[in-house]
Amino acid sequence: MLNAGLTVLGLSRFQFAMTTVFHFFFVPFSIGLAFVVAVMETMYVAKKDEAYKKMAQFWGKMFLYSFAVGVVTGIIQEFQFGMNWSEYSRFMGDIFGAPLAIEALAAFFLESTFIGLWMFTWERFKPGIHALFIWLVAIGSSLSAVWILAANSFMQNPVGFAINKSTGRVVMTSFSAVVKNPQLWLELPHVLMGAGITASFVVAGCSAWRLLKKDHVSFYRKSLNVALVIGLIASLGSLASGDVQTRYLIKEQPMKFAAMEGLYKDSTNKGNWAIYSSFNTKQHKTTSSLDVPYVLNILSYHKLSGTVKGQNTVNKELHATYDKKFGKDMNYYVPTKTLFWSFRIMAVSGGLFALIAIVGLFFNRKKSQAILKQRWFLYIMGLMLWLPFIVNTAGWFVTEFGRYPWVVYGLLTIADAVSPTSTVGSLLFTNIVYFLLFAGLGLVMIVLSHRVLKAGPDAVQMNGYSSEDTDGKTEDPYGTEAFNHD
Repeated sequence: MLNAGLTVLGLSRFQFAMTTVFHFFFVPFSIGLAFVVAVMETMYVAKKDEAYKKMAQFWGKMFLYSFAVGVVTGIIQEFQFGMNWSEYSRFMGDIFGAPLAIEALAAFFLESTFIGLWMFTWERFKPGIHALFIWLVAIGSSLSAVWILAANSFMQNPVGFAINKSTGRVVMTSFSAVVKNPQLWLELPHVLMGAGITASFVVAGCSAWRLLKKDHVSFYRKSLNVALVIGLIASLGSLASGDVQTRYLIKEQPMKFAAMEGLYKDSTNKGNWAIYSSFNTKQHKTTSSLDVPYVLNILSYHKLSGTVKGQNTVNKELHATYDKKFGKDMNYYVPTKTLFWSFRIMAVSGGLFALIAIVGLFFNRKKSQAILKQRWFLYIMGLMLWLPFIVNTAGWFVTEFGRYPWVVYGLLTIADAVSPTSTVGSLLFTNIVYFLLFAGLGLVMIVLSHRVLKAGPDAVQMNGYSSEDTDGKTEDPYGTEAFNHD
C-alpha cells in the first residue's frame, strides 16, 4: 500500500526540498534583518534620534523570532542528511564537515553570543558600543552564509580534492582551493543581496499595512524609508551579481543555463530570448515560444552576436564525458519547465523590487504626504512582503534542480547518495511529521510577528531587558535586589 507510486529516492528528494526551502525562508530574512536593524541603530547613534532606537528594538524583535525559527529548521535539515543521505555524508564528509564545523564554532557562536549581549544590555553600554553588538551579529550571519555556501559550491563545482581509491571517498587536498572556489564568490553576493531584499521588503510591507491604518505614521514612514533605501541598493546589487553568476554558468554548467533559457536546440546568432515557452520534455523540444531577438546575446555575452548550446548538444557532450563512469543510460536533462520559469520569476522580480523601491522613496519623500494618499501603492507594497520568499525559493530551485542528476557535480549521482537503510514507510512518516512541524513553526512565526505589529512600537521596552516596578523605577532582573524577598 505504502509503495504505490512512492520510492525511497522520490521521498528523500521531497524531504530534502521541503526542509531546504522552509529553512531558506528564514535564513535570508535573518541575515538581511540583522543588517537592517544594525543600520537603524547606527542612525540612532549618529543622529541621537530616539525614533531610530525604537525602530531597532521593534524590528529587532522580529529578527529574534526569525533567528530562533531558523535555528530549529536548520537542525532538522542537518538531521535528515544523516537519516536519508548517508551515502552522500560518507562520500562528502571530509569536505562537507570542515566548512560546517567552522560555521558552527566561529560564525554561529559569534551570532548567538552577541545576540544575547544586544538583547539584554541596552542601558549597560554606550550607544556606539551597543550598536557594535548588532553589527557583529550581522557579520556573524554573513560568515555563516560563507561557510554554508562553500560546502554547496563544492557540490556545484568540485575543487581541491582527491578520491581515496581504497574507500571511494572524497578527500580534501586544499582547503584554500575550497574557499577560493569561484562558484562560492559568485554565489555569495547574490545570496546576500537577496537577504537584503527579503528583510527590507518585509519591513517595508509591514510598514505599509500599518500606514494604511494611519498607525504611528512617523515611525512607520521612517522605517519605510530605511527599508526602501536598503531594498533599492540590494535590488540593483542582486541584478548585477545575478548577471555575473548566470554568465559563469554558460561554460561551467551549460545544461543548467540552457534550461534556464528554454533551449533544446543551439541558439542562432540572432539570439532570441523567450518571454514565454511551452515544452515537450519527453521529446526534448520546444513546442511554442514568444521571442525577443538579440536579448539572449545581450544577457549572455553583453553583445549582439553569439550562440548558446542547447540541451540536446550538451546532453551529447555529457554522455561522451561520463558514459565510461556512469553508463549510457544516464539522463542528463534537467527539469526544463522548473528552471525556465524560476529564472524568469527571479529576473522580473529583481527589476520589480527596484522599481517599487524608487516609487516608494519618491512618494515617501520629506515634507510630502503622498505616501499616505496613494493607498493603492501601500496595498501593493503590503503584498510585496511575500514576494522575496517566492523569489528565494525560485533561486534555490535553479541552483539545486539545475545540478541534476548529480548531488556532487560529475562525482556522485543523486540516486547513489540515498541511505541504503531508508524505507518508504519511514520516509512517508517523517515527511508528514516534518510538514506538520514546519507548518506549525511558520504559523507561530506569523502569529508572533502579527502580535508585534498590532502592539506597535510603544509596546517595546526601551531598555531591552528590564521590567518596571509599581513605582515606575527600572529594576534589573539580574541585580542583587531581584533576589531580596524581604
